[in-house]
Amino acid sequence: MTTNNKEAFRNYLQLEKKYSPHTINAYLNDISYFETFNKESFDQDVIEQVNYSQIRSWIVSLVDDGVSNTTVNRKIASLKAFYKFLLKIKQIEINPLLKHKALKTEKKLQIPFSEKELVDALSQHPDVEGFEEIRDKLIVELFYTAGIRRTELIHLKTANINFTNHTIKVLGKRDKERILPILPVIVEQINEYIKERSLLEIIIDSEYLFITKKGLKLNDSFVYRLINSYFSTVSEKVKKSPHILRHTFATHLLNNGADLNSVKELLGHSSLASTQIYTHSSLNELKKVYKEAHPRNKK
Repeated sequence: MTTNNKEAFRNYLQLEKKYSPHTINAYLNDISYFETFNKESFDQDVIEQVNYSQIRSWIVSLVDDGVSNTTVNRKIASLKAFYKFLLKIKQIEINPLLKHKALKTEKKLQIPFSEKELVDALSQHPDVEGFEEIRDKLIVELFYTAGIRRTELIHLKTANINFTNHTIKVLGKRDKERILPILPVIVEQINEYIKERSLLEIIIDSEYLFITKKGLKLNDSFVYRLINSYFSTVSEKVKKSPHILRHTFATHLLNNGADLNSVKELLGHSSLASTQIYTHSSLNELKKVYKEAHPRNKK
């Protein structure tokens, strides 16, 4: 890959696609891995000139090395994005991955927490006190009642909370803003938390709502460990993460009559296809109601 094309692609992902630095690095790393493979296997430095058979050889090599189909598909998606970009800026005439079909993968079912598990988790800490306990419970409550992503919670700013209208403004994927309603009880908890927060000796990242006791903005691993710990004693599910709480938010809304389009808007999805993955558990609930209520089933 020429340096100019590499920098142009980076700028494209950053400025036009508005991807995060982490995502951009992942794309470029995948492309670099292929670049290394192509050099070692075909003694070719310019991946702008490869054909599909060379890419196919890389796929076979990855599979032989035990790389999962999901990971292989991700790497090829990075490569595909690069070639589509080269086609767009007229650096190539044919995309070598034009007719490529992704490897088959097993869809892992995301199992949401039950309403009982949510109640049990929160009732473990009925009388929270002090900065950290109040913060931690508020984080769990906000994930469950607003359905926000982990990165949205981490970057939530105090200035983006409307205490009068009971809403928060979050910055989603590709810097898309959305306004979300929050329950009055959550507003009360935020006020209580801010009072405790103001008593900290040092606040460095003051613009962010959620901070550590040292006054610093939270990070991904901190939030993941918090959610995992909160649910470790009330749930036997293998995965206990912020994303499962977001999944739970959507599933419980659907189970209680919310329409799919409304849930789509709350989650910040760009299409219904992304939201429909949450309908599995809702369908199970409908089947249960159907079996219990249909007259033919009572005969």
